[in-house]
Amino acid sequence: MARHIPSLNALRAFEAAGRHGLMTRAAEELNVTHSAVSRQIQHLEQVLGVALFEGPKNRLRLTDAGSTLLAGLVKAFDQIDISVRSVADIEQGALDVSCPGTFTMRWLIPRLYRFQAEFPEIEVRLTASSRPVDFSRDGFDVAIRVGAPPWPEGADVIGLFPEQTGPVLAPSLAAASPRGLDGVPQLHTRTRLRAWDDWHARSGQSIEPGPRLEYEHFYFMLEAARAGLGVCVAPWPYVSEDTHSGRLQAPMGFLDSGHDYVALRRARRNRKSSLFCDWLHAEAAAFQKSDPPTTRGAAP
Repeated sequence: MARHIPSLNALRAFEAAGRHGLMTRAAEELNVTHSAVSRQIQHLEQVLGVALFEGPKNRLRLTDAGSTLLAGLVKAFDQIDISVRSVADIEQGALDVSCPGTFTMRWLIPRLYRFQAEFPEIEVRLTASSRPVDFSRDGFDVAIRVGAPPWPEGADVIGLFPEQTGPVLAPSLAAASPRGLDGVPQLHTRTRLRAWDDWHARSGQSIEPGPRLEYEHFYFMLEAARAGLGVCVAPWPYVSEDTHSGRLQAPMGFLDSGHDYVALRRARRNRKSSLFCDWLHAEAAAFQKSDPPTTRGAAP
């Protein structure tokens, strides 16, 4: 059956204007004039026989028909963008990378300037996410995740380093705790509610718990630890700089958690994602050679 699709230029103009809520913003995105966007939308309204915007020119709003059309077009253009980028093989433009938020803040961003200096023509766009990856649905080129196999089907898996965790706390709190970690307030995060239980099971260590404090985000918990509010179990990549600088202490070292950090890449790779993953692998190798506190093995 033949498709009856209006001008793609008109659809793009309307989608951009509807998404931004302003024709001037749409014109900037499409690199055309405001009047050109207006003419395209008027043409589209004539073809469809319905009004897509209503109200005064300085306060346009979508009609019901416009809202319905916009919802479908946003999804359609997003899918087109995903399809094009999945087959494009260029070394310029945007590279979309998904990774856990705290890992992005504490490990990736402090190193990313080196990649940008080497490949300034590649724009790395970061999205914070820890959810399972589905490259048939998601628009990411690369996703960094921590966990254990099996990894998503249809993805190349680039190993980075094993995860090691251990209790950390501020030096001031450690100095004020004559019984070591016994009775010290224990910090938890909702994103890893079993962190303490898992560490106890693997270390074979017994610590008398103090008051329990729970935080919504991992980085909130880490800031609380740095502020001397308690002790938390944290992954080594998240606290390596703090322990080296003395802002945090790790009196019991770190041990393997059973998880690994990996980079997941579309099986149909392109040069941008290959360059980024090669750089990421090299950075991970260098990080593993850093000098962490004594690492304790898991309990037998």
